[in-house]
Amino acid sequence: MPVKNRFAELLPKISEWRRDFHAHPEILFDTHRTAGRVAELLEGFGCDEVVTGIGRTGVVAVIKGKSDASGKVIGLRADMDALPIEEATGLDYASKTKGAMHACGHDGHTAMLLGAAKYLAETRNFDGTCVVIFQPAEEGGGGGREMCEDGLMQRWGIHEVYGMHNWPGRPLGTFAIRPGAFFAATDQFEITIEGKGGHAAKPHETVDSTVVASHVVLALQTIASRNVDPVHQVVVSVTSFETSSKAFNVIAQRVHLKGTVRTLDKDVRQLAGERVIKIAEATADAFGAVAKVNYMKGYPVMVNHPEQTEFAADVARKVSGQCDEAPLIMGGEDFAFMLEERPGAYILVGNGDTAMVHHPEYNFSDEAIPAGCSWWAEIVESRMPAA
Repeated sequence: MPVKNRFAELLPKISEWRRDFHAHPEILFDTHRTAGRVAELLEGFGCDEVVTGIGRTGVVAVIKGKSDASGKVIGLRADMDALPIEEATGLDYASKTKGAMHACGHDGHTAMLLGAAKYLAETRNFDGTCVVIFQPAEEGGGGGREMCEDGLMQRWGIHEVYGMHNWPGRPLGTFAIRPGAFFAATDQFEITIEGKGGHAAKPHETVDSTVVASHVVLALQTIASRNVDPVHQVVVSVTSFETSSKAFNVIAQRVHLKGTVRTLDKDVRQLAGERVIKIAEATADAFGAVAKVNYMKGYPVMVNHPEQTEFAADVARKVSGQCDEAPLIMGGEDFAFMLEERPGAYILVGNGDTAMVHHPEYNFSDEAIPAGCSWWAEIVESRMPAA
């Protein structure tokens, strides 16, 4: 089963939807225009039910097959939100919203799932029910968690759930996937080092919070090099270092650090979090300063279920002829919350030779649309074959 002909026919229309979303990016849960347009299109497709306001601004639609002897319900999820990035593509459909951009391709994900929904509502060539899920706030807001907490899985009786992300650098329209841990848990920390400020010419009368914080930054690197088994992945990055003084001749009273911890194993996640706190507090104490740590748990590890991953890979090979084993990815993905509630799988589709996601020159490749739509549609038709 190659790319479905219907999606080749629909490509101009789906691309038009995608470019409209691209020109009007919305951040986190503030996806009101996007969600409204999605709901309007789904209603126009003749979906059996369209519900808005799930997980604040999420949209859910139901498409029933020709029969329901199987009783199965498959969920398909796309994310809708953009990033707080100033676009630098120069496209004629570039962002019209200052400081916001679809720099991760969620405009493409949304458009592809809309294309699949239109096809499935037209054909209904399956035995069961398809639930299409359009989620806000993937980029740090935890929209997937909020939709689940709103009863997404229970309300629509979803048995399995599938998601997709475009991936620059992969051949256009080809796929990659892996079972088990796939995307990392994404925790964050803030550390405030309180010393004793003073004149830069009299350092002996101070407790130099800048020096203390510098030692903390270096010591945190030992979590990866000396605390965690080398066969396990862990990233500890301090990403912000801000002193309370900007003067040339003042030793700052305090320093504020921010950073992130990425892990792919729950035990390593626990260990790394404990070590961040202990290292910061003990290092500061050794210099006569005080460290206050705020450690914030983020998205959990996203874990693909083995059976559903094998099935998803088989469908991908039918669509494009290629489905490789994906690498472990230390980025986060809040589809993890949905995979904690239901078995399912998450796959990558090639975006070709483009700028990487989260880059101001990134753009989703419309040429990937037929493959992505075909994969989603075939997930439903193959998992719930018509009686």
